[in-house]
Amino acid sequence: EVQLVESGGGLVQAGGSLRLSCAASGFNFDDYAIGWFRQVPGKEREGVSCINRSDGETYYADSVKGRFTISSDNAKNTVYLQMNSLKPEDTAVYYCAAEPDYRYLIASMGARFWGQGTQVTVAA
Repeated sequence: EVQLVESGGGLVQAGGSLRLSCAASGFNFDDYAIGWFRQVPGKEREGVSCINRSDGETYYADSVKGRFTISSDNAKNTVYLQMNSLKPEDTAVYYCAAEPDYRYLIASMGARFWGQGTQVTVAA
């Protein structure tokens, strides 16, 4: 069974930090790029960050550059999103997704597998 399980969300004050985790199982993790996306009810899904695990190339949305860092622990089949200097506008449900084609993941925000999401709430 394919699973992407996000964890690490919660409530934090503005300026604080959270680290999200995306644990993958049920598919060949080495063959997939992983992305983090977020969505606020009533708004379109936004791509936050992606990592091409074959060469380590990363992508960040302009809104999070310099504040968020994506990383991968291959031994644990887990991708992390370190979020620092959080702002109220970062409040959203955060999803991780897995897609074999890194460029497609960035361009279309489409992916083969999706997690169930974790809520991040940043209080002003």
